[in-house]
Amino acid sequence: MNYALHNGDCLDVLKGLPDSSVDSIVTDPPYGLSFMGKKWDYDVPSIEVWAECLRVLKPGGHLLAFAGTRTQHRMAVRIEDAGFEIRDMIAWVYGSGFPKSRNLEGDWQGWGTALKPALEPITVARKPLNGTVAENVLQQGTGAINIDGCRVPHGEQLRAGSGAIPCRHDEATPRSRAGEVSANARYTDAGGTNFAMKPGPRGGDASGRWPANLIHDGSDQVLQAFPQATGQKASVTGGEPSSTLRAVYEGLAGNRAPMAPRGDTGSAARFFYCAKASKQDRDEGLDGLDLKEGGIKNASGRGFSENDPHRKVMRANDHPTVKPSDLMAYLCRLVTPPGGLVLDPFMGSGSTGKAAIREGLHFIGIEIDAEYFNIAQARINNETINQEQLKKQQELFPAQIDQATHAVA
Repeated sequence: MNYALHNGDCLDVLKGLPDSSVDSIVTDPPYGLSFMGKKWDYDVPSIEVWAECLRVLKPGGHLLAFAGTRTQHRMAVRIEDAGFEIRDMIAWVYGSGFPKSRNLEGDWQGWGTALKPALEPITVARKPLNGTVAENVLQQGTGAINIDGCRVPHGEQLRAGSGAIPCRHDEATPRSRAGEVSANARYTDAGGTNFAMKPGPRGGDASGRWPANLIHDGSDQVLQAFPQATGQKASVTGGEPSSTLRAVYEGLAGNRAPMAPRGDTGSAARFFYCAKASKQDRDEGLDGLDLKEGGIKNASGRGFSENDPHRKVMRANDHPTVKPSDLMAYLCRLVTPPGGLVLDPFMGSGSTGKAAIREGLHFIGIEIDAEYFNIAQARINNETINQEQLKKQQELFPAQIDQATHAVA
């Protein structure tokens, strides 16, 4: 696993990179919100920056770029104007945000100026292909997304300790209809060619659910928005209220085919989940750095001041918008071929680089701020050491390491 870090303006550094040399770009650029008065956040990146990103990407390479809800439109338009194809938008939904609202008083008490922030959009864009998707993937290794590598596991996989992506739900076996042919046969006989139709947990394969364009933080606030969805179909009793409803259950020969309950348990929030960056994740590998004021503790969002010293947090990593390594690892894996090269032109404190190294990928990071660059360098170097030690341990004790990994998962 190799990485190269550059402390400088991303536009200058990008111009020094070869054409079609990176496999993916996963980045958390400035949102253009003047966040906490930071000068680097005065605007979203220019078309010129995204054009350089397009140039250094291989044909079919994907770009994943975080944005703010107020400026997502500007981010996406500039990316598109630079020559990218906008493919989708992923929403990262969380419950820990707090509103920065000016609350009114007097006759207008109870009115304010802002909603509670609960999601960050991620623009999904792709450099135009050379030929068809199949041709591009064969030539470049880019152009498609890693569906099977990012499936959301169901309950049985989690209980088996498969080491799969974490999710907070449990699901029983798929529903079945008494007396009918197998699920595989139904799929084939129907002429299905889209493998999303194949039997297994709804939305995909038995190996897990199809990755969605929604990611959530697993918090109680978010899960409460998705009510429990236990079995919705019961066996036919013969007492259905209408002939129309009864006809739904009629077999070809007029015999009723009782429908077994679906048996689904858990909420409808069956998506990949990742909470915001923890203190351990933020500060891992930074033991030698001084602690600094790094933001404001979680608050109710009503009647507090950002300058209140009791709400300040002392951190080695004082970057104000640190993304969790687990989330960045998932995104890197989604759009980067195995052993590929990930670029982050707005590296910040290095979460993308840390994640890429963990995933066994190569990485190029660019950061203009010297203090954040030093933090990123320390975090990524620490992850590299961790992965090298893990590799050596696996070579010496492969069976024991495999068992320990599954036990932790």
